[in-house]
Amino acid sequence: MDNGVLLIASAPAYSSNSWLSPAAQRILLAAAVAFFAAGVFVGLNPARDLAGVMLRWAAIALVVPVAVGRRSLLMWTFFAMLAGAMLGADAPHVAGQMKFLGDIFLRLIRMIVAPLIFGGIVTGISGHSELRGVGRVAVKAIVFFEVVTTIGLVIGLVAINLSQAGVGVALPSATQLPLPSARPEGWQQIVLNIFPENIAQAVAQNQILQVAVFAVLFGTALATLPEAKRTPMVSVLQSLTDTMFRMTKIIMFIAPVAAGAAMAYTVGSMGLLSLLPLAKLAGTYYGALVVFVLLVLVPILLMGRISVPGFAAAIAEPAAIGFATTSSEAALPLAMERMEEFGAPRWIVSFVVPTGYSFNMTGSSLYLTMAAVFAAQAAGIHLSIGEQLVMLATLMLTSKGVAGVPRATLVVLMASAASLRIPMTAILVLLGIDTLMDMGRSAMNVIGNGMAAVVVARWENELQVARDRRRVATD
Repeated sequence: MDNGVLLIASAPAYSSNSWLSPAAQRILLAAAVAFFAAGVFVGLNPARDLAGVMLRWAAIALVVPVAVGRRSLLMWTFFAMLAGAMLGADAPHVAGQMKFLGDIFLRLIRMIVAPLIFGGIVTGISGHSELRGVGRVAVKAIVFFEVVTTIGLVIGLVAINLSQAGVGVALPSATQLPLPSARPEGWQQIVLNIFPENIAQAVAQNQILQVAVFAVLFGTALATLPEAKRTPMVSVLQSLTDTMFRMTKIIMFIAPVAAGAAMAYTVGSMGLLSLLPLAKLAGTYYGALVVFVLLVLVPILLMGRISVPGFAAAIAEPAAIGFATTSSEAALPLAMERMEEFGAPRWIVSFVVPTGYSFNMTGSSLYLTMAAVFAAQAAGIHLSIGEQLVMLATLMLTSKGVAGVPRATLVVLMASAASLRIPMTAILVLLGIDTLMDMGRSAMNVIGNGMAAVVVARWENELQVARDRRRVATD
């Protein structure tokens, strides 16, 4: 039984077959790397900048046949990200006009999120007699979220103390940078915001946790009705959910375009040279992400007897979309679909993944302690071990419930700045690199939420059951 689960892998959205032979692909990719390296080297001389640009775009052109031939969403997405980054570096004014393509994609995703979550949870609870398991799954999910995010906070704290990335960073004037307009709320308000006051308003504002709570209550009520009254509604909602997943497949055809446009806008608007003073912080953060994956996520999967390569294949496309668009929400429908294909039942996926968007900001937890200590180092403030532990405990509480707030991590840091004696300018300097860091945060949030659904399904002994149901349906 366990071997069967270990072999589960994500079904790709597109066929991975290529009309090019493997040898031809290797030749084209090798030539692309050579042209790109030559373009970077030649471009170092300002007098030959045009030649460098031409060589780099020739490298992009050589990758096109490989990407088109493979017909892989992941390949297309990374190709689009590379091309977008090149466009942002070489033609920032053109790249600045590309943002609307990414915004269109995000709007389409937000359009389908609420009905997808609602239908998945309700049909799972009322249609498959999972009523008793809802509370148990909720408790297990919350425990998983808290443990993993706390470990992330600790790893971020250790990483920044080792790298000392904030030492020697010059602080700008506070008037040079915009202030975030929101602040985290008290714990009572956070708990209150979990429950919807108006379901139509929750859907309109894309409050996915409120939609999930309404769906749980609706599904519970529906499950208590006699079968004659329950069956018609379950059938309609099942059709709705299937339709939303099919719509997800359609929308994902434009995901590479959105990813490339978002990357072009990001690089074009930031400018790569402006990131150099904060490059050490970025390197520390992405290094900490690698450590977190290897020392935390991989062992959890192994202890759960879940295939690491299989899960990596299942989550790769959603994580790539989250990375390129700097929005974990943009990857939510595809992540839910991939986790269901991987073996987790739909009702668990539909409940755990949206809940994680408020309680399981895995990538953000790594960044919070790192950014706080970085700001203190930049301001010349020495935080004792005791003060850092108090800061860690504070961030554990204040980081919950701000997932929908723009620049949520900066909002949390600013709220904690007074108690940590950190000047506001030291935190606002992070705005210069926040988008680059947000790419990693968003991708890791997607990975963490997807893994939570799979692990909870394993704890419920449902991972194998889901696979068997799908096999029966296709026989």
